[in-house]
Amino acid sequence: LDEMHAAGFRSSRLLWHYRSKSEDLIAFSNARYYEGKLFTFPAAASSPALTLRRCAGVYDRAGTRANRVEAEAVVADAIARLKKAGSPEKASLGIVTFSQAQQELVLDLLDKAYRDEPGLEAYSDAALAEPFFVKNLESVQGDERDVILFSIGYGPDKDGKVAMNFGPLNRLGGERRLNVAITRARREICVHCSLRPEQIDPARSNARGVRDLRDFLSYAESRSAAALTANRGDALEEALAGHLEDKGWKITRRFGQGGSKMPLALHHPQEPGRFLLGIDTDGPASHLAPTLADRECVRPAALSSLGWQVQRVSCLDLRKNPAALAQSIHEKAKGMK
Repeated sequence: LDEMHAAGFRSSRLLWHYRSKSEDLIAFSNARYYEGKLFTFPAAASSPALTLRRCAGVYDRAGTRANRVEAEAVVADAIARLKKAGSPEKASLGIVTFSQAQQELVLDLLDKAYRDEPGLEAYSDAALAEPFFVKNLESVQGDERDVILFSIGYGPDKDGKVAMNFGPLNRLGGERRLNVAITRARREICVHCSLRPEQIDPARSNARGVRDLRDFLSYAESRSAAALTANRGDALEEALAGHLEDKGWKITRRFGQGGSKMPLALHHPQEPGRFLLGIDTDGPASHLAPTLADRECVRPAALSSLGWQVQRVSCLDLRKNPAALAQSIHEKAKGMK
């Protein structure tokens, strides 16, 4: 790199994010570690891809340094998902624990499950393209899976006290370990934890990784609530949305977390958690794309890859006759059910 710089080459950061199929999975890292500069698109799903499941577990701080109830919960979740996936070739699942002790406990519980149901072990076969794995925060670098399950492990001890010791996160650069872990999933992250974010006291730790864990758990908790924000579009988009709502459609405005939002999204009437149709306009939001090629080629291709069927409309048509445009979209959407 030094030789390249000396020769006049300039370094630049790659801003297109390719791995996550939902903005839920990258939005925290984008805001916290990448200055909000990653260019992302919303997926055609209204349900969150990041969820948090609470466990009434106890962190055995003075003994095993693990959380058995939480380990049992994450193993049960993993086994249910493996069985649901069908054949081993279709499984793409990993567990990430936040300590080595929690990893060892999860592996022990999985060994017992494999003995009880020998067919499950086939999902961990190294010959598979993406075998099921269990890794800890320090060994998961470079791995990707469709679904990642987290077991935080740390939490209240038997006396209800929470120590501000979170292993690798307390060390210098611990926030980088967290960033790597929370960006391993393509489609879903499910966080199993006994720890509430408010139990992490930033005044008792100078480690950035610890503070970031608190904020990540708060973010995961908020996404689990699945509350779609009631964003408002511009006046023309609102007129179209109003006509469509009058025809019985449930509409979400400005769906997405990054800069490339979907102006209007029609919920699927028979499939909760999915959008039937996205309505893309050539309004102000479309001009955030840096080039014409990004707006006319890259954006449509990216949205299609994320499951969208898109109806593009012009502001001229919106201004001229929003009622007629709404009727046309209504007829098209009815035929898509």
